[in-house]
Amino acid sequence: MTIVALTGGVAAGKSTVTDVLSARGARVIDADILARAAVAPGSPALQKIGERFGAGVFDATGSLDREALGRVVFQDSEARAALNAIVHPRVKELYDLEVAALAAESPDAVVVYAVPLLAEARSASEFDAVIVVHAPKEERLARLKEHRGFSDDEARARVDSQVSDEARLAMADSVVDCSGSLEQTERAAHELFHELQDLWPNRLSELSRRFPRVSS
Repeated sequence: MTIVALTGGVAAGKSTVTDVLSARGARVIDADILARAAVAPGSPALQKIGERFGAGVFDATGSLDREALGRVVFQDSEARAALNAIVHPRVKELYDLEVAALAAESPDAVVVYAVPLLAEARSASEFDAVIVVHAPKEERLARLKEHRGFSDDEARARVDSQVSDEARLAMADSVVDCSGSLEQTERAAHELFHELQDLWPNRLSELSRRFPRVSS
């Protein structure tokens, strides 16, 4: 089975790209969904979060209050590292289970692993190729403020908590340019789907040499 990692900075357009890929029938494993499962009510990871961060990061039902937790970890690198040390190992376990299930079902499939924190949590060498969904920092800051209602400080804290654009792009075998409009991003995602579709019949050992650069 061929596994392609798809990554990008916050508000770069990853969700739009993965939504298009999923709608077209691509096999997508979403790290954000795994991360939510990792901290489900009653999970060991959620208990550890409570022990580390206290009751203030939970809502009235006892579920994780992601906004409250975000206000802590995006302002404190040590707190963020502590959270990652709790969540990332469980996400890796859940990922391994999904990969095993897909391998048993379709051993020759090409799977897209949508993983925002590839540079922070995994190694590019674990995957057959790395696709970076890219939009410049200032564009991502504007999106966070316009579409998610973040203040300038909140937006910058989230962007700055991740690796630099230069470090992320250095990992890329292919780059999807999502710096334009939503329509341009969706068009780029459809182009990416067609490129992946061409690869599905084959198990490729040197995917990066055959994977063309994609842009909107």
